[in-house]
Amino acid sequence: MTNFKLLTGPGDHLTPREIVAELDKYIIGQAEAKRSVAIALRNRWRRQQIPPGLRDEIAPKNIIMIGPTGVGKTEIARRLAKLAQSPFLKIEATKFTEVGYVGRDVESMIRDLMELAINMVKAEERDKVKAKAEEVVEERLLDILLPPVARPPMGEEPAVRTGESDPTREKMRKLLREGRLEDRFIDLEVSQRHVPIVEIFSSAGIEEMDINFKEMFGNIFPSRTKRRKVKVSEAREILLQEESQRLIDMDRVVDEARRKVEQSGIIFLDEIDKIVGRDHTKGPDVSREGVQRDLLPIVEGSTVTTKYGMVRTDHILFIASGAFHTAKPSDLIPEMQGRFPIRVELQSLGVEEFQRILTEPQNALITQYKALMATEGVELDFEPEAIHELAVLATQVNERTENIGARRLHTVMEKLLEDISFHAPELKEKKITITAAYVRERLAALIADEDLSRYIL
Repeated sequence: MTNFKLLTGPGDHLTPREIVAELDKYIIGQAEAKRSVAIALRNRWRRQQIPPGLRDEIAPKNIIMIGPTGVGKTEIARRLAKLAQSPFLKIEATKFTEVGYVGRDVESMIRDLMELAINMVKAEERDKVKAKAEEVVEERLLDILLPPVARPPMGEEPAVRTGESDPTREKMRKLLREGRLEDRFIDLEVSQRHVPIVEIFSSAGIEEMDINFKEMFGNIFPSRTKRRKVKVSEAREILLQEESQRLIDMDRVVDEARRKVEQSGIIFLDEIDKIVGRDHTKGPDVSREGVQRDLLPIVEGSTVTTKYGMVRTDHILFIASGAFHTAKPSDLIPEMQGRFPIRVELQSLGVEEFQRILTEPQNALITQYKALMATEGVELDFEPEAIHELAVLATQVNERTENIGARRLHTVMEKLLEDISFHAPELKEKKITITAAYVRERLAALIADEDLSRYIL
């Protein structure tokens, strides 16, 4: 019996309160949305503890996040996936087209998620075999730096008997480990596989054919080697990649990736509101309702063909989001509404939230800009009044023009620090204090001119 407990990530063992605390490190406010995703993640762990018969009957509780752009919808889903170490795919619902039209079919997102999981598991396996691969690479580098001694004539003793250490080789090994040979050039045989380019035009995607043409042609056309002159440091990376690939069991990678997708995959469907609403026109236009009906089997649970085999979508968690300015969740087709039982509304951000966003998260904007300027030897210091003024001005622009939430802070900060960023390498004064007066001087006139701020901020 498959041990599903091995599939849970570190975040799955956190309690909902601990999950919210982790999300609080990066996202300001939106307590209701954080609670909902925390419960959804914890429910995955709970499901793994249930006996197999009932476990398969428990479907994930998909979520719809409702709120304007820039309030943290995508960030909440992304941080949740990172916390759980789950395969995570963000895709816009508007990219899909109804069956029968040229464009992306809805099943392509499962194939994309599978590719992400393959890369994720390969990276994990690469870390596991790294020590072994490094040992092999060291020996291969020593073989290149010190070619083996020619075999002696029959009947004569070799210069170094089996089991005896070669002092020269050990001396070279010591230099290699100390990094004193990194810039030495060596000749390296690099394999090159010539695969003919085959163009296949298919709206459904080549993955549906379940054929890996690259591997197929790679087996037909043998690999060739090319001698390259590279530094030891570069050769180590090339050889490490080759040896890691040899040591990794790809069958195991595919099995583990499939389990990760099926049991802990998360798909973030952005702009779901753009495919809501019945079409009142007739003709060959792509139907929004048609896209919903194509999405429905994937969300409900179906089997999708990928080049890595069949993947079931029954237990993938779907988090949809949209502003829902001109539509509402109840405009979704009834079957789709039933598959998204949890609705959370995210609040617009104001001055207080902007102040906290600028300073509190681990990746706060002010922290980022301080680090950027520190690379030039410039120390930035923001007075509390300056941060408040920045939050006030960003809120004003959002209210008067398009409300893009916290993304407005990026444009405001860039404009504020434009001169400092440009002149940073030549500045003699290496400590700069940003005051409220400086903020007003740089931004107030620009914000006062509504037409200008509409284009620049």
